[in-house]
Amino acid sequence: MSVQESQESPESPESRGGAPDPLEAATQATRSLHGLSTELTARVPQLLEAMRSVGTGLELHSTLDRICETAAELADARYAAIGVVDTDGPGLSDFVTFGVSTQLARRIGHRPDGKRGLLGALISHPDTVRLADLTKDPRAAGFPAHHPPMKTFLGVPIRVQGEIFGNLYLAEKNGGGEFNDYDVHMVRVLATEAGIAIGNARLYEAATQRERWIDGSVAVTTALLSGGDADDALSVVAEQARRLADSAAGIVLLPAEEGGMEIVAVSADNPATSLGVVIPAESPVVDKLLRGEPVFVDDAASDPRMISRLTSQYGPCMMLPLHSGGRVLGALVTPRARGKRPFTEAERTLATQFASQAALALMMAEAQRDRERLAVFEDRDRIARDLHDLVIQRLFATGMMLEGAQRRSIVPEVRDGVGKAVDELDVTIQEIRTAIFALQQGPAEAPSGLRTRVLREINMAAVPLGFKPAHRFVGPIDTVVGELVGKNLIAALREALSNAFRHAAASRIEVVVDCTASLPDGRPGVRLEVADDGVGMPEGGRRSGLRNLRRRAESLGGSSWYGSGIGEDGAGTTLVWEAPL
Repeated sequence: MSVQESQESPESPESRGGAPDPLEAATQATRSLHGLSTELTARVPQLLEAMRSVGTGLELHSTLDRICETAAELADARYAAIGVVDTDGPGLSDFVTFGVSTQLARRIGHRPDGKRGLLGALISHPDTVRLADLTKDPRAAGFPAHHPPMKTFLGVPIRVQGEIFGNLYLAEKNGGGEFNDYDVHMVRVLATEAGIAIGNARLYEAATQRERWIDGSVAVTTALLSGGDADDALSVVAEQARRLADSAAGIVLLPAEEGGMEIVAVSADNPATSLGVVIPAESPVVDKLLRGEPVFVDDAASDPRMISRLTSQYGPCMMLPLHSGGRVLGALVTPRARGKRPFTEAERTLATQFASQAALALMMAEAQRDRERLAVFEDRDRIARDLHDLVIQRLFATGMMLEGAQRRSIVPEVRDGVGKAVDELDVTIQEIRTAIFALQQGPAEAPSGLRTRVLREINMAAVPLGFKPAHRFVGPIDTVVGELVGKNLIAALREALSNAFRHAAASRIEVVVDCTASLPDGRPGVRLEVADDGVGMPEGGRRSGLRNLRRRAESLGGSSWYGSGIGEDGAGTTLVWEAPL
């Protein structure tokens, strides 16, 4: 395609039917060049101002907006647009317009994809095209409904660092005329400057994007190695991935015991998935993720590989394995809403690197927790030995001394009092033996029954508290409470007892597990109450643990809150956590 040439003058020798006069032809060419030079010289200030405007700012999309507006002003056109060529396939990846209002664009609907018609031809053959009536061009595919009428047309390619970035389109020259040679030359110069500005904006955008992903990786590593709750750390991974990928959700999956992968963390405004959902092992996507291979999907809702409901409402989706050191720890999923733009190659690369960094941080955090757990086990073993070798022996010795005193006493009241003291010592020794056994067993020997797991948590908490919390069970909790709800209830109990030990300074704690409770919506549920007589909830204190408990309950369809305690005048705190059976 080439620029349409100007109409021949009616006074030319060809129009009179004679042979061309070389002298006259040279004279006409000189006049034409002089006229072109004069016109261009007159418009140089306007061109310089246009180039200055285009080079202002570094954000890519705003740069494209300025180029469109500047080109329309420079060529005196009513409409302008830039079609950005899709680097991953045929057609356009973006289409920026000037002169079309937002309301009109909404009525027109789908923007051009550049896969057919005149725009498609300009992508295939990026040359300058000038048309007096684009509707008569055989390559034109027509306009959609509500599209404004356009006749005159000028298209100029934009090159960035030697490669075609897209095309600059101008339509409908004001005043009803056609685009002339001066417009072509001016827009070509502007397109050259636009290519430089777009290249700079691309570099700046890429650098900014890399910086954001690096900062996100640092935030994830810090959260994972801070020694906090593992579920909170995984939530940070999901939240950071969602923010950095500009996706509708961030989802973390871990391998499930029964096979497949289980959703353990979700970050979304309106989550379409729930915690605890297991993606079956027969899913082709899960199979690839467990082998350490990333999966990129253009439309998760229609892709036949997506056999689960994990991403059935979403469009473009990245599913990245969290693998490090040859071991797959889980997977990270970042889906966008349907109709949103697909992930670019740069975004896929940065997200893959982010997932690798998160996996490395997860392994380091796991090793750190193993070291802390080993230190706890060693400390528990030391405490158990001290209790057995020192405390129990001294209690035995004290009991024998009291028994000797009891035999020598001649006062009946004294003998009875000493006998009761000896009996109390025996009970105390039995309780210490039970505590020693619990310390030596460790938390790894957790039985499967929910009642037994609750008792184990209470017995474990008794050691740092210095007393054993009272407990009460209502209903057959081992048979009616589901495994997922039970697992989250134990986590809530552990958090509540830990808070009571670290913050409440309580002398009495009562634990109630009731599986006959009724939720506010009438559904049967299980309710956990942990009440103490401590100092209560301080004003302005951290609430991260309580937010975590509430999030756990809400993910199961329940709720969590706290109120006054069981001390005098309601002193202390009562934590309530409930979920459907």
